[in-house]
Amino acid sequence: MSLLSGMLGNASEVNIPEISKEFEPILVEGEHIEKAFKVIRDMYVFTNKRLILVDKQGITGSKVEFKSLPYKNITAISKQSAGILDLDAELKLWVKGVGQITAEFKKGADINGVYKMLSEHIL
Repeated sequence: MSLLSGMLGNASEVNIPEISKEFEPILVEGEHIEKAFKVIRDMYVFTNKRLILVDKQGITGSKVEFKSLPYKNITAISKQSAGILDLDAELKLWVKGVGQITAEFKKGADINGVYKMLSEHIL
């Protein structure tokens, strides 16, 4: 991920084997990571059971909040592809008890793959 796209808040896909060890302690039996995206230090991690939002806080990032959103609580999703002048794609989720969550992805990210995966889990 380039520093510029990180500063702009655009997520880049993460290599799953690189982050598997970090998530091993919180994944339940039978759960595995399907896709993961990183924005500077924060991440969106899509498993076969839920979406995990990772918020690394503070200067060192040693304080970390993991927020689990079960797919059954996602009531609607939308995607907007990147354009010529608008270089980021956008994914919006409406989650019971949370409200709307918006994630921006850099141009070229597999937004269609994420949208399809979410659709398969929530429909």
